[in-house]
Amino acid sequence: MSEHSDLLKRLQELRELSVLGGGKEKIEQQKQKGKLWVRERLDKLLDPGSFVELQWLRVHRSTYFGLDKARFYGDGVITGYGRIDGRLVYVYAQDFTVLGGSIGEAHGEKIAKTIELAVQTGVPVIGLYDSGGARIQEGVAALHGCGKIFNSNVKASGVIPQIAVIMGPCAGAAAYSPALMDFVIVVKGSYMFITGPEVVKAATGVSVTFEQLGGADVHGSISGVAHFVAESEEEAFTIIRRLLSYLPSNCTEEPPYVATEDPVDRRIDELYEIVPLDSMKPFNVKRVIELIVDNGEFLEVHANYAKSAVVGFGRIGGYSVCIVANQPEVNAGVIDIDASNKIARFVRFCDAFNLPIVTLVDTPGFMPGVDQEHGGIIKHGAKILHAYAEATVPKITVVMRKAYGGAYIAMGSLSLNSDINYAWPTAEIAVMGPEGAVRILYRKEMEKAPDPEALFREKLKEYRELFANPYRAAELGYIDDVIDPAQTRKKVYEALVALSTKHAEPTPLRKHSNIPL
Repeated sequence: MSEHSDLLKRLQELRELSVLGGGKEKIEQQKQKGKLWVRERLDKLLDPGSFVELQWLRVHRSTYFGLDKARFYGDGVITGYGRIDGRLVYVYAQDFTVLGGSIGEAHGEKIAKTIELAVQTGVPVIGLYDSGGARIQEGVAALHGCGKIFNSNVKASGVIPQIAVIMGPCAGAAAYSPALMDFVIVVKGSYMFITGPEVVKAATGVSVTFEQLGGADVHGSISGVAHFVAESEEEAFTIIRRLLSYLPSNCTEEPPYVATEDPVDRRIDELYEIVPLDSMKPFNVKRVIELIVDNGEFLEVHANYAKSAVVGFGRIGGYSVCIVANQPEVNAGVIDIDASNKIARFVRFCDAFNLPIVTLVDTPGFMPGVDQEHGGIIKHGAKILHAYAEATVPKITVVMRKAYGGAYIAMGSLSLNSDINYAWPTAEIAVMGPEGAVRILYRKEMEKAPDPEALFREKLKEYRELFANPYRAAELGYIDDVIDPAQTRKKVYEALVALSTKHAEPTPLRKHSNIPL
């Protein structure tokens, strides 16, 4: 019995060493920065008592630069599985107290194995990032560790949901793993960049702070790297729970259904007040979305990035849905380069995970201008076309007001194999806005007319009667029904039910499509 006791005592000693990570002093330093200790993070993220740790005895095998004397059990990352609201998830969490959370060979292979296990078991994977980047002391072995993570991220893409939370530094090669995942949540006070302020200054002569270079607000509003910005680590965990509530565990499952007491046939008479008849007057489309979805609950993605488009998750009659909408409150709802990327990326995610797409259209077109053309608006706008045309999930579109030119086609038109398309009586579907169209069509006549403005007004009236309404499109079969705006929720719900058994049509034999990246 004493021999067993000695063996168990040794196991307990090793476990205690592993749990302490970089030691009590460094754990305290972490807390003094206002950050949770890595094991506290896991306790707050996962259901109580559900976490099972794997490979906690793993250590690096490098002997360079003093690493032979700096071996930590777990090698700076905690990996395993647990539950969130009862659902199984795999998770890995970097421990900044161990060598700054740096990624070495063993560290990277642990994370890669965790992602691979998540794929094999068909459940989401969540990564908590707090790392200075690749471990310099390990040289190419550290790069191999990073590469193993990236490879696993790519293999998991479109198979299981991947969620990254940035809870400290995420620098250098370490930043590419979150970028390969589906959603990135950045906690304020954290930062991400490939090269730090010192390298930027040496290379460009520009002095910049960590926050200015890669802070949460920068990635949430300018770069678009962050899908969500959290005020605190606790808020980040709340976002994860909300996000997972809309998602299936893998690409072969249907999204969760949540019964609701919100009547599916509820009229939305408020829309008459919210949405002006004049198509060029702004309104906040988020108010429309909140009125359509169950109980006004809408989880917006990329809330502060490319704000002329709105994307996010909601439920209609209990069904999880993706909402894609133009935002007339920002630049009249025009689609620019960033909005194109935002919409296309979101549509492709939703299609990968069997989430129906509800599109609310109110856009004057793609953004004109030299900067946009030189920046590749043609290429980026084409991403929306590709994403919608490729998507096989139920696609329901509602044209609220203006839908002009290529933007009308891109925003879930029947031409791109949308399933059911509605229009409000206020809808205007045409190649371009009435004023611009009339000036082009009747330019020569107006040049010769004794009263050009009178002729313009006459032709404008004619054009509006012909195109600035949904009926011509409906006559041609491009709109399935013109509906009372107050019945939008009811109509979309009915379409969701009707399309719930939709099956994807066979596609031509190919390895994969080639989206214009």
